[in-house]
Parts: sequence; structure tokens; C-alpha cells
Amino acid sequence: MKSKRLIRLAYIELDTHAEIVSQFHSLMKDSQKFSVDYFFSERISSQVGIASSNIVITDPKSLEKQLKYKTYDLIIIGTAHRYFNVFSSICTIFNTAVITHNLNFSKASKFKLLKSIFLQDQIYRLKLLLKEDLLDAGQLYKKAKHLLVLSESFLTENSPTRRYLPLFFNEYNESHDKDYFIIVIPGTVSQKRRDYRHVFQRIRSWPQDPSKKTVEFVFLGKAEGAELTTLRELEKSLPQNLRLKYFVEKVPQQNFNQYMNKADVLWCPVNRYTKFFSQTEIYGETKLTGNIGDAIRYGKFAIFPTNFPREYPFIMSEDEDLANQLQSIQTERYNFENEFERQKIRQYLEEQLRHLI
Repeated sequence: MKSKRLIRLAYIELDTHAEIVSQFHSLMKDSQKFSVDYFFSERISSQVGIASSNIVITDPKSLEKQLKYKTYDLIIIGTAHRYFNVFSSICTIFNTAVITHNLNFSKASKFKLLKSIFLQDQIYRLKLLLKEDLLDAGQLYKKAKHLLVLSESFLTENSPTRRYLPLFFNEYNESHDKDYFIIVIPGTVSQKRRDYRHVFQRIRSWPQDPSKKTVEFVFLGKAEGAELTTLRELEKSLPQNLRLKYFVEKVPQQNFNQYMNKADVLWCPVNRYTKFFSQTEIYGETKLTGNIGDAIRYGKFAIFPTNFPREYPFIMSEDEDLANQLQSIQTERYNFENEFERQKIRQYLEEQLRHLI
């Protein structure tokens, strides 16, 4: 009997979010139902680090022509934060889905986008206005047949074009015997997206109890500026039962994996509000934090601020007595391996993709 043909996809990533396309590739590389070609910029290709015949190195000027060499059932745009003129044309010609990382930005009016040029990064944004049709960003998201979101909580009845794209699966569940407790704070050490002032204050007031395990706080991301200065000052005044680990350079992926594996718990002091192109975005409502994917990938419980939505059982709200809370988490259990098993997530992903064809 003649077998069914593979469903052909094209995945485009020219700008950022290399980690998202890496997740997609890892899930789909063994698919028996889909064939995927990846169109990367040079920078994204180097970040992803995948050598394969189905990867095409491209640029905005060549992209549309290259897409016409084959017939694709669906084209996925991984990030549409620039090249709006190019992506708008692609959405007009092909069956296209756009991963939407900032929901408020995707709905921004021309007036708001024009206003944003004068608020920050004026030269860069002016370039996007004159050469890449910044003011048509909102129209691009309207032209796309589907808008993909990375959290089911972002689906609403008022937005029928939104579809959930499940990408997070569990890869690590290693246990480590050690005589101290590791609290990992993943992400670049910057006040912009996480409240490090709150973290520093918590550490300063940490109870000094020599009868309990030593606690090591690992700031797992590059630290610089005021945050680095504070870390160095804090390090000098720590009691014997506390330790700090921080980095002044970008953390290599191998080192990142090692520390995340050894972590007893993740501490994610995510700011509730952030800005993207001067549009207010709300973590957990209009924007997803990568720390959710971190918790799933490495099989860790994670502490978030009290005002952060608890979408999963392993997401915990920060207690007033944080020291005891973090210690008590050692007795908590959650079956990450079963709930987010790779094969299960891939089947779910394939099911979702079929609805887009």
C-alpha cells in the first residue's frame, strides 16, 4: 500500500529565540509524519549549532525566493520582531503561522509603534521604520493565518487564530548527593527582567543556622554593572552557612546544564511587567518567561513571585519565610518524566501542527 506523503514544513528564524527553534528541532527530527526545512540567518545557525542538509542559510532579501523552490504545507515564522515587510509578503503568499512572543506588541497600532520610535533605541527603530515597515507590524500578525503561543493560558475565545504550540519537554532528571543545598537563579543578572534587588535583600536577611545545610546561591547568567558590584560586596559579608556563585562572562551551555542539573530548586524573581518596543507586556499573561521551560527541561520545582500565575503544580509562590520554603521543597515530588516525556510532547505537537494545514 502506498504510504502517505510527509507533511512539509518550513521554519524561519532570522532574528532571535534560537532556544525555541532548538526545542522544535529536537522534537521533530525523528518525526515520521513531518518533514521540516529550517531557514536560518548566519547568527541563528551558529547559535543553534546543528549540521544538517535540511538547514538553509538565508537572509531577508533571499528568503521569499528560496521558499518557492519547494511546496510547503505550512510555514512557521519563529520571530517577527523585524523584517516586517518580508514577513508580511510571505504571509500573503503562503499558509503561515507566526510564533507570538509578545501579545501586546502583536496588537500595537501604527500610532503606538510610531510613538515608540521616540521613546528608546531611536536609531535602531528609525531603521525599522524606513527599511522594514515597522508601522505594519500589527498588520503582519493580522495577515498570518495562525498565531502560535507557547502557553495554553494564552488561548482565549476572543482570539480564534491563536493556537498552542507545545515545545517544552523533560530532558534531565539527575539526582546529586551533596552536603549542601543549591538554589539556582537562571538568567542574565539584570534588574530589567528580574527583581535582583529583592533577591539581594532576601540573602542579606537569610537566617544564620549552622545546624542546617550550607546554602549556595548560583546566579546562572552573566552579571555586570550595578548587580555585579552588589554581588561582590555581598560576597564579602556572607555568614559561613551561605555561599555565592556568579559569572562575569556568558555562561557556556555545558556549564549551564551542569548547574541546572545540580540545582535543588530554581528561584525565579521575574518582574511582573516589562516593555517590548515600549509596549507593556505582562509575564504570565502576554509574555512567557523562559524559566517555565527551564523548570520542565531540568525537572525542577521553581519559586516565582506571589503575583505570578501558577499554571503548573511545580510552580510555587514565594513564601514570606523563603528559607524554610526552599528547604522543605526537598520533600516535594513531581513526575516530570511522565508528564513531559519527549515522545508524548512530540505527538501533541504533531497533532497541533496538523490543525494548521
